[in-house]
Amino acid sequence: MPPEAKPLASGLYLVATPIGNLRDITLRALDVLGAADLVLAEDTRVSGKLLAAHAISAKLERYDEHAAARVRPKVLAALAGGARVALISDAGTPLVSDPGYRLVVEAVAQGAAVFPIPGPSAVMAGLTVAGLPTDRFLFAGFPPSKSVARRRMFEELASVRATLVFFEGGSRLADSLSDMASVFGDRPAAVARELTKLHETVIRAPLPELASDPRFAAPKGEIVVLVGPGEEAPASEADADRALAEALERVGPAEAAAEVAKALGLPRRALYARALALKGR
Repeated sequence: MPPEAKPLASGLYLVATPIGNLRDITLRALDVLGAADLVLAEDTRVSGKLLAAHAISAKLERYDEHAAARVRPKVLAALAGGARVALISDAGTPLVSDPGYRLVVEAVAQGAAVFPIPGPSAVMAGLTVAGLPTDRFLFAGFPPSKSVARRRMFEELASVRATLVFFEGGSRLADSLSDMASVFGDRPAAVARELTKLHETVIRAPLPELASDPRFAAPKGEIVVLVGPGEEAPASEADADRALAEALERVGPAEAAAEVAKALGLPRRALYARALALKGR
């Protein structure tokens, strides 16, 4: 027998909802949505279908970028009065490229409890199937719509030593992949489309191949693009000199050379000679 749900405490609940398959919702999410005094939804029509599929009757109110400023004071007042409020987005985890950040900030500021109800996330789903490093990743959201701004964004991220995760719309995917290939080069990447849905596809290839793939001319559905991490640029002579000068203030030339060789991946013998030269200045 599964454990019974505990009574729901007052506070704001950030409830993750399925990104496609309705059966991906968690038991705890169903408990919270069933007991909440108010459910804030990005689109009440979409969320209404989800709740109906699980036989949940709840008071729904629209909370998107257009309604947030008007609805937020009422929600904060309800929380101050002990209400139990759930925030959901159309799909996935709230606040991840979805409304809710300001509500959480102000709820915390007034002392309301805020609870995460974890579950589906397109970011995590894409990351786990991409075949790219998962030890470090950076979620960068939607790239800008204009190529100049988009390339500028990619250039700022080019040196990040982590897998990069983006959301993108089908109409801009081909252009984004082309700009990624121009900026990031021949990095391994993946395009994950319609994750958990009937037509789920994950295509893994170097960025130039993805950019020229005719399947990405104007695909439909929700899309996650993942790009392998950049490589750290080799240390320059100036980098080595700065590191040696700092180390020589604490230790002798031999110890300084060993320390910098380990930190920068440079030959110890050459660093020792350089350390002696710096010490003799």
